[in-house]
Amino acid sequence: MIGLIQRVNRASVEVDEQEIASINKGILLLLGVEKEDQLSQADRLLQRVITYRIFEDTTGRMNKSLLDISGELLIVPQFTLPADTKKGTRPSFAPAAPPALGEQLFDYFVEQSKIKLGKIQAGQFGADMQVSLINNGPVTFWLQC
Repeated sequence: MIGLIQRVNRASVEVDEQEIASINKGILLLLGVEKEDQLSQADRLLQRVITYRIFEDTTGRMNKSLLDISGELLIVPQFTLPADTKKGTRPSFAPAAPPALGEQLFDYFVEQSKIKLGKIQAGQFGADMQVSLINNGPVTFWLQC
């Protein structure tokens, strides 16, 4: 399971020109599910996302997590993250989970996020989404479990 996290001042998702999700200060998580992933990878990645220290403390150092700042989380499914791009000029999506498994693990991740954080926002699995963000920093990290 792959999580591309971005520290944001604001982020939103639109489907069919309608905003379906938005957050203010927090993390935009682009979530990629690989075909071998299981619930344990989702649990581990969620723990890393919410405790990863990417927010500044009073001295300007990245020492605070999403939990520490009571930040918001926007989770967006992105099947292209697991793509194999090692050769050629066209990505192979062979490492990506089939849609049924991808949706199952995405939904599980969202539900577990609600339990751990309370209010979270999410994109729509399988939809053509328009994602907007203001990346604070910019700060972006690739997490893999």
